[in-house]
Amino acid sequence: MKRKIGSSIVSILIVLFTLGLDQWTKWAVVKSIDLHERITIIEHFFDLTYVQNTGAGFSLFAGAGTFFFAVLTIVALGFIIYLYITSEDERYQWTLALIFSGALGNFIDRLRFGYVRDFFSFDIFGYYFPVFNIADICITCGFALIFIYMIYDEYKEKKKWKQENLESKKN
Repeated sequence: MKRKIGSSIVSILIVLFTLGLDQWTKWAVVKSIDLHERITIIEHFFDLTYVQNTGAGFSLFAGAGTFFFAVLTIVALGFIIYLYITSEDERYQWTLALIFSGALGNFIDRLRFGYVRDFFSFDIFGYYFPVFNIADICITCGFALIFIYMIYDEYKEKKKWKQENLESKKN
């Protein structure tokens, strides 16, 4: 139980820190940059560009409406909470906290404004990657970490199984 409380405290801190950072950076960008204005940070690579995204990631479902995204997000947040509660692995709980924070950060924008405030813009070899924000980074990193943990856990399990097989053949 002590481990669960510690993991919960870390998870809450992850959510508070990343959600605060997300909302603060969005506020700072809106106060500092005009809509669609582009400020070059690294020539031909990285700009700050304030855009208002009415869709999901990569502007998918743009114009689907606040109600659609509200229902989708509430279901997703509920599912994340369920996975968090049923997981015994701190690593997964922390990555779920990261995903939860990102989903909540963009949800706050949708409820307040009807769109998500995005601003990180990358030009990768002449291709402009879709503009994104801190919440999107949290979601992406959370899913990437879950994928990495799954691969690592599978690798450890196979290694353990092989070792047990070798030991059983020796006997």
